[in-house]
Amino acid sequence: MPDFQILELRTGRVGPLGSSGAMSAIDKQKVEGALPVGGLGFEGDEQGDTRHHGGPDKAIHAYSVSHLPEWISDLPTRADRFRPGAFGENLVVEGADEADLCLGDRWRIGSALVAVSQGRQPCWKLNIRFDVPDMARRVQDSGRTGWYFRVIEPGLVAAGDRGTLVARPNPAWTLARTSHLLYHDRMNRPALAELASLPGLPPNWRRLAEARLSSGRTEDWSRRLGTSSADVS
Repeated sequence: MPDFQILELRTGRVGPLGSSGAMSAIDKQKVEGALPVGGLGFEGDEQGDTRHHGGPDKAIHAYSVSHLPEWISDLPTRADRFRPGAFGENLVVEGADEADLCLGDRWRIGSALVAVSQGRQPCWKLNIRFDVPDMARRVQDSGRTGWYFRVIEPGLVAAGDRGTLVARPNPAWTLARTSHLLYHDRMNRPALAELASLPGLPPNWRRLAEARLSSGRTEDWSRRLGTSSADVS
């Protein structure tokens, strides 16, 4: 796996999201120079809903710039919205996407050591952000979700830094494979059992896999996606 590069570093403060009345820090702004990052993310970065965003397993959100042309092709009437930072990412990444990164990967970025914790589970705020009623569903189905890093060793990170792979404990579990299991091949029991057994898997993902195995059912995503329950089978 070759190195990737950080094109932009972004942080955001909580504020109103459009006319929805919801509070969000998705509108993250470019930061010049190096910024400290610790166990809960970058200095000065905020989350509007700390129940579902932020925390050690979601300290840093990254998104691949390679997805933006694909979104423009899918939604040409919203082309002006698909630019770096559009998905509320802290790191705008070039040279890697969900097919290149594996759960548990450890990467050195700047002087920080980070680990890939999970892919993003998109929520209804993306529908408002892009003015597309089913944007969260589109992100989920496409696999172009972005991902989260947890911080293993605090340090300084800046635009222009490269990510260098330090360790890959789960080479069979790319983020793309994980997304396919969660949202498409949803009741693949051997794969769910393998996922649940991965060391370092975030507790919420372990619970999800175990719940499917025990119940034989998948989750109702309608509230998260901002859809009717009939759309989420």
